[in-house]
Amino acid sequence: MTDALERDTLWEEFHRVVNMTSQELAAWLQVREADEEAAPLPREAGGATGDLVLAILQKRRADLTDDDVRVMYGVVDTVTEETDRAGRDAGHPPVDEDTGLRHRLMSLGHDPLRT
Repeated sequence: MTDALERDTLWEEFHRVVNMTSQELAAWLQVREADEEAAPLPREAGGATGDLVLAILQKRRADLTDDDVRVMYGVVDTVTEETDRAGRDAGHPPVDEDTGLRHRLMSLGHDPLRT
């Protein structure tokens, strides 16, 4: 279990990284489930993580479980790593031009085209 300060910091970071509303994410996950060619991020296999993110977005901070905290850390780490890698790899298109990466990040609640 994380302490209260660490949990508060994670809550703020998670909500900074997850920049889609729960309604937007729910709609996107329905679209993604219909797309058979949807490729998951390496550490976030399947649509299950998107469903977990959606559930977290619908919770109050006080209602978070240890599993929620693990998911939140994973989402923050994955989104940060993927967007950083896209920004620094010379041979990789920018995140706004990589539709596949954008769609995978959106499945975690992060739209890289949104500021």
